Amino acid sequence: MGLCTATHAHAYGLFVTDYFTRTPHKLRPFRSFASIELFHFHIPEDTVIAVWNLIIFKEQGGTFGDQCPDRSITVYFRSGAPSVINPLHTHFPRDTAVPGSFALTLTWTLPNRTMGVFNVTSPLPGDWFLAAHLPKDEGKISVKGLYEECQYLFQPQLIVQHLVNVAVLYPGYVTEQSMAPHNHSCLYKVFVPSYTSRMLVEVLRCRGTEGCPLWLRMQAKAPPLHNSTALDCGERAPCQLALDLPFWQHWYYVLVEKHPGVLGTISFQVTVQLTDCSRPSLARPPFLPSSTSMNMPHSFGSVGGLALGDSPPPASPNGMKHPVPIPTTSPASEQCWPVRPMLRNELDTFSVHFYIFFGPNVSVPPDHPAVFIINLLPVLDSGGVLNLELRLNVSSSCGENATVFGCLNHEVPLMSGDNASVTCKMESLAGFLLSVNVTASLSRLRIPYPQMGSWYLSLRSLCAMKHGFEPCTNVKAEVYLCAYLSPCINDCGIYGQCKLLRTNNYLYATCECKAGWNGWGCTDNAEAFSYGFQLLSTLLLCLSNVMFVPPVTIAVRSHYLLEAAIYIFTMFFSTFYHACDQPGIVVFCIMEYDVLQFCNFLGSLMSVWVTVIAMARLQPVVKQVLYLLGAMLLSMALQMDRHGLWNLLGPSLLALGIMAITWTARTIQRRHCYPPTWKRWAFYLCPGALIAAAAMLLYTFVETEENYFYIHSIHLLIAGSVSFLLPPRAKPSRHLGPLPRCKGCGYQLCINEQEELGLIDPAVASINSICAS
Repeated sequence: MGLCTATHAHAYGLFVTDYFTRTPHKLRPFRSFASIELFHFHIPEDTVIAVWNLIIFKEQGGTFGDQCPDRSITVYFRSGAPSVINPLHTHFPRDTAVPGSFALTLTWTLPNRTMGVFNVTSPLPGDWFLAAHLPKDEGKISVKGLYEECQYLFQPQLIVQHLVNVAVLYPGYVTEQSMAPHNHSCLYKVFVPSYTSRMLVEVLRCRGTEGCPLWLRMQAKAPPLHNSTALDCGERAPCQLALDLPFWQHWYYVLVEKHPGVLGTISFQVTVQLTDCSRPSLARPPFLPSSTSMNMPHSFGSVGGLALGDSPPPASPNGMKHPVPIPTTSPASEQCWPVRPMLRNELDTFSVHFYIFFGPNVSVPPDHPAVFIINLLPVLDSGGVLNLELRLNVSSSCGENATVFGCLNHEVPLMSGDNASVTCKMESLAGFLLSVNVTASLSRLRIPYPQMGSWYLSLRSLCAMKHGFEPCTNVKAEVYLCAYLSPCINDCGIYGQCKLLRTNNYLYATCECKAGWNGWGCTDNAEAFSYGFQLLSTLLLCLSNVMFVPPVTIAVRSHYLLEAAIYIFTMFFSTFYHACDQPGIVVFCIMEYDVLQFCNFLGSLMSVWVTVIAMARLQPVVKQVLYLLGAMLLSMALQMDRHGLWNLLGPSLLALGIMAITWTARTIQRRHCYPPTWKRWAFYLCPGALIAAAAMLLYTFVETEENYFYIHSIHLLIAGSVSFLLPPRAKPSRHLGPLPRCKGCGYQLCINEQEELGLIDPAVASINSICAS
């Protein structure tokens, strides 16, 4: 990761430019979230703008892929957790909430390279995640190493500009400011602690040449945008911005901006009031912050944060600070209730249970909500699934039509009126709603890839009346509350596998579905294989190995016992490997999958090796040495790479070379073609070679994921070609015996005991050598 910094001047003040980059990753066609490439970035606080440079280029065989086709690339952006994407428009499991994200599709501008730019003004600080993939392909199964594959490489780069020395507003103090003519705006930030129900920002004593030509803007977590909603201080007096239920434990940014075209110096005062809902009759005092407000980020302390017993903060260089009167009353609606923490029990990666003191049964009082907090750790917890379950104890409602509403919110609890409890919505807040009653006593909620931070669950008991829901009278509803983190939704069911993936130092889990099932929990059966189809495909792949019975029979009758043993080995392990390799539920494994796969590949390659070596008609000792040497070399090659092209092509070419040399030597020695009979060529060698070539062409160019079940049943062709190519049994020729020796003749005619090993008519005996007596 690269980093470079530079300091410049900005309308807000000084800012620093940081640069981050990631190494290029090869993109893959989308099949599930396991096929995407995920990138993790971190944006610092006080960032004004973030610019992503998205670089994509093609490669083919180590060079630029100018001849590769243009394929669109989709990139997703999300803050706080990875994006929950669904490019195939599959159905999500029941009770699953889908967080939103932003998607960008890139097109090609050059033959082998393109670039996209994505700007985010005032981005949220913290972790950001980018996910990229290619569109879904036709699922062709390609042989590794057969041709140079087109690769699409994606490299994101991030440039951020974040402010330094942003002025801090302290609740209960007035900050005096004078805006010079050449300045356009002033930026401040204030930290909002827990148990804050209301935030009020006010501009006081504004004096300028034309009244108070200022805009007042406010935004959480990041500096306000210039086109965001603003309050015109020139048209409203007093100039106040109020916010109910601000986000807890976060910075809020306040921007005071001049009207366009205003000249001269403007002086004003800015103050912030925070209402502590744990003490509804008081605002938060300036000198003695509550114990909950002490949980501030480290950056707050670096600019002079208050601690218990500290003196008031000193005046800033550009203004003065002094306390202002504190209101002594607060509306009753701003009252909040204690938040009960949930204990964290880590069992495994993304396997965390959250427990409640004196739980898991919770009594929900009729007059106020019960609030619980779930803390998700940064980076560690956002790659799984947050599960929540509510179950009503029907006997606890005492016969009344009580409904318990649960509202799950991020970073701030919903503790307001009855209507908000029913809808789980307010003006600036929206959460996830759960409800249980006598008729539906169970409710579940699943959030894949939840954002890190604090999640608040507010439980409220209401009774159904004629005019809506009202608080129940003297009824305490009891619910069973269960909250936990899991790697995947329902462990991906029986048609999926939950995989734990890693990108750099970030872990995340996702489902990889099989047998045509799709979706985040492998629950979408729109393209699922039926049980009959699964059974048929398994039988096709397994029973096609029965075609090795004829080669075994021929080999035994021809006294090729080693070859027959290898064919039996291949037939056995190929049958049970394909029975274990099925994607659905029709699966049968007699041993570990890796062992079955290795034995299947070894048997297949050894069958090709021994068949071609047997056709070479070598001496028994040489043939056995080659068999043993081939077994050792093939075992080594398969251990290195089981799917490589040369694992099949190398032994086949070597065996064919040995056979060609042997046949050529015999052809030269006998001065006629070997094998000599046209029947052997026409009825055995040519048909066997054509059948083997057809099997290889189907395997290399035609096989896809959809037709795999019947195209890969080329065991029929392979076994059939072996039946044709295996040479016949070596037949001894007629032994004529030694001729009577003529006296005075010093020579004796000898007859060879074997003639062409049965390749020609055994009735024809030829004398091919003359031996000295």
